[in-house]
Amino acid sequence: MKRKLITRAGYNNLKQEFDTLWKEERPEVTRKVTWAASLGDRSENADYQYNKKRLREIDRRVRYLLKTLEEIEIVDYSPQQEGKAFFGAWVTVENDDGEQRRFRIAGYDEIFDRKDYISIESPMARALLKKEVDDEAWVETPTGKVCWTILSIEYENTQD
Repeated sequence: MKRKLITRAGYNNLKQEFDTLWKEERPEVTRKVTWAASLGDRSENADYQYNKKRLREIDRRVRYLLKTLEEIEIVDYSPQQEGKAFFGAWVTVENDDGEQRRFRIAGYDEIFDRKDYISIESPMARALLKKEVDDEAWVETPTGKVCWTILSIEYENTQD
């Protein structure tokens, strides 16, 4: 089985989402469903139907998070990483047209809703791995190979 990696910050975010869903949202929605059910006819009760649907969504996400939190492997900052692009690095790159981008190489479960994170599985991340500042990374794109030069590599030390 392929290892599922995540940064410490990504793990903390997923754990916080799980805790919020399980300890706050789910009990509140369960109370609403119970209240709405006590009113009688459920077939025309919008509160009941909406909250029952929301409860299913919460339960689905909670199951996913529970499974994910058990399977993922947290990758913490290590001083040996300094100077090279590895998992968890913030990398600034520039292409031949002068276009600059800055992003973090992260795990699949932490890239959603983040324009500044890329998956470790992405072609860009694979091209950058083990490279140093001023190195060139050739990335295969649908329009052909593009050369990106690494301008900076930074890490967040989140172990403290």
